[in-house]
Amino acid sequence: MSDYKVALGKYGEDLAAQFLQRQNYRLITRNYYTNFGEIDLIAAKGDELLFCEVKTRTSSDYGYPEEAVNYFKLKHLFKAIQLYLNRQPTEKFWRLDIISIEIDKQNKTAKIRQFKNIQAG
Repeated sequence: MSDYKVALGKYGEDLAAQFLQRQNYRLITRNYYTNFGEIDLIAAKGDELLFCEVKTRTSSDYGYPEEAVNYFKLKHLFKAIQLYLNRQPTEKFWRLDIISIEIDKQNKTAKIRQFKNIQAG
């Protein structure tokens, strides 16, 4: 992966983490790696545990950011979440959200959308 894409992804995750913190979520970890892939952000608020997949784009040439989370990506995310829950048992309610970030480089703004409670396909 190019340095540009890595930097863009990290920037998007930074924005998503700040977005969640403004909603009173406490960030538990970033970039949780498993054999099935990575969970970008894990956060908690009250009795809720939140797993987030963050997608960032600077143009819609290849579709909206959230459209990059396909059936196979979801399948791997749910397996990664199950591994996390097996290693870190919890009684908390958990869910998977997609945080979509569209960067407007010209105006130096970001549009952030949160798609809540994504279900396995």
